[in-house]
Amino acid sequence: MWGIHLGITQGLLSAMVANTAPVDLRGTAYGFFNLVSGIALLIASVAAGLLWDHFGASFTFYVGAAFATLALIGLLFKNCRSDVHFPR
Repeated sequence: MWGIHLGITQGLLSAMVANTAPVDLRGTAYGFFNLVSGIALLIASVAAGLLWDHFGASFTFYVGAAFATLALIGLLFKNCRSDVHFPR
């Protein structure tokens, strides 16, 4: 499942970086994007490990589901407030 997720998202994220960065700073933009992504992944992994050790496996997945739900609500809220709407 992780491989499918990476296959779907990495190309899109790279295209987003390429489309938003100035041509002369694309390499820097890719580097910065990967730095920030790596730091976020490290923080998330350490937090998940601590939750797993202190509260158990199921609690870790409940927290992950809560964060996913909050992200979905944030996307829906952003969609309602923007001029660009996704097809329903």
